[in-house]
Amino acid sequence: MRIIIIGAGKVGSTLASQLVKEGHEVIVMDTNQERLDELQNRIDIMTLCGNGASKEYLEEAEVAESDLVIAATSADEVNILSCFIARQIGASKTIARVRNPEYRNQLELMKEELGLSMIVNPELSAANEISRILRFPSANDVELFCRGHVELVEYTIGKECPLCDLALKDIYSKYKIKVLICAVRRGDDITIPKGEFILKEGDKINITASPKNIHDFFEAIGSFKRPVKSVMIVGGSMIAYYLANQLIDMNIDVKIVDMNTKRCEELSEMIPKASIVCANATENDLLLEEGIMDFDGFVALTGLDEMNIIYGMYAKTKNVEKVITKVHHLSFPEVIESSGIESVVSPKLITAERISSYVRAIQNSYSKNKVESLRRIVDNRIEALEFVVREDEKFIGIPLKDLSIKDNVLVAAIVRHGKAIIPGGFDTIKKGDAVVVITSEIGGIEELNDIMR
Repeated sequence: MRIIIIGAGKVGSTLASQLVKEGHEVIVMDTNQERLDELQNRIDIMTLCGNGASKEYLEEAEVAESDLVIAATSADEVNILSCFIARQIGASKTIARVRNPEYRNQLELMKEELGLSMIVNPELSAANEISRILRFPSANDVELFCRGHVELVEYTIGKECPLCDLALKDIYSKYKIKVLICAVRRGDDITIPKGEFILKEGDKINITASPKNIHDFFEAIGSFKRPVKSVMIVGGSMIAYYLANQLIDMNIDVKIVDMNTKRCEELSEMIPKASIVCANATENDLLLEEGIMDFDGFVALTGLDEMNIIYGMYAKTKNVEKVITKVHHLSFPEVIESSGIESVVSPKLITAERISSYVRAIQNSYSKNKVESLRRIVDNRIEALEFVVREDEKFIGIPLKDLSIKDNVLVAAIVRHGKAIIPGGFDTIKKGDAVVVITSEIGGIEELNDIMR
């Protein structure tokens, strides 16, 4: 596909890198030539220095011949205008990044009136993910598939965990709960494991099951933690605004600490049920004085990755039950891991993943059993894809053990009539099923038939 990205900032550059890896022709527009040069040195793209809201520059970029235009500058109004003009001169599909909460209630109207194919809000998406993790603090990360009938949960095996030195094939006989460990990260190695695989301390495992079975399994291994009741947030960012509202709706107490007086006044008006503290969180004992040890959740949302990691490490030393940090640049994951922080959220990666999933859906719009949703897990080295079987295929009704499925592919879950099935060798795929597939072949599975040799 030919894709034009307007804006070479954090979201735009991450998107460009990801889409190029998937084989798309990418053109990035920005008014900053230096930023474009730096991006072009890193990845194989074409660039155009100019205003993405200008008809002249959009025509120069040959918008009418492109499959998709993505406006991802830091200004909502520029993104909306860019997409509107692109549509007027022939762009078939457009995506706008819109962050301002004031536009939230108008998004559907904007989509309809301006002809937008999709609106993305990185801050809201990040808040949604953080909220999901706080609802299930036993996990490092939680992904939902098949309308919530299947959960994919990341968990780190600790020293006292009874899963240590246990073979995967023995898990069901020991706990009598249907779960599937579909991916394991051990150091730098990523494995889609088979039944003989033996788990070790420090392994980061990804588990699929129904929400009830996930809950029961974590209780059985002694790792279930109750949802948090109180959360301290450092940094009064846009994510903090969205997150605080979600948590308050869940009857969770929220305290936000930020050093900007004007921002604190705004937050006090926008979130009257939250406790807003205007102070510098780096000052000696400030967080202690504000009762950090009384909170069972802590989220670091400042604009600096380094400070978020430090705040997260500090919260861990104070035995806060669940610590989450926002990190934009995941260039040194080993540094984050060594800090003891297990739950990390990156707004730009969440947004890039969501748009990549949409791009894949466009590509597969003419295939019979197309990708419904896509998530990248385990440092973006594993794909989890959801399909709905709408047409008869040669694999329908054949036991999975008799199918010639690729070595790097695993059928992780089947949902039939609203019930999640963790498949064994004798289970079959039927027409109408939703199927979750795990693969290390990034970009290699475009329809359900591709899982087979």
